[in-house]
Amino acid sequence: MLRLTDFIIDCPDTMKLAAFYSEVTSRPVKEGSSGEWAGIQFGEIELAFIRVDDYRAPQWPDTEHPKQFHLDFEVDEFEPEQRRVLDLGATLKQEFIGPNGYGWQVYTDPIGHPFCLCRNRGVIWNDQGPTWPERA
Repeated sequence: MLRLTDFIIDCPDTMKLAAFYSEVTSRPVKEGSSGEWAGIQFGEIELAFIRVDDYRAPQWPDTEHPKQFHLDFEVDEFEPEQRRVLDLGATLKQEFIGPNGYGWQVYTDPIGHPFCLCRNRGVIWNDQGPTWPERA
């Protein structure tokens, strides 16, 4: 049996980065989180943060210091979420929104990890993946 239980992100300050993603996702930081390990629970999967003494931030899109991973967050209303994550300390890096409203924007969190806000109007998500609406 194989089951994904954690997605762990290196960082210099676990509680600070956990607080950022707690605000982004509107989910609480787990009780018992500390300066060494902090987490946010998403059903059976925990988004976790582990302290690394010699942390070196990714420099997206620089390949010398690659991103290594990124998180995607689906949003219903793009503009309010964009304002909210910017107010929380994110930085907008690049936009990939097409004229039909499908697309995403790339941000970095306060210590340089990239993440995306995705807006896919009319897309229905199920266990097999997205079902796209008819396009004119």
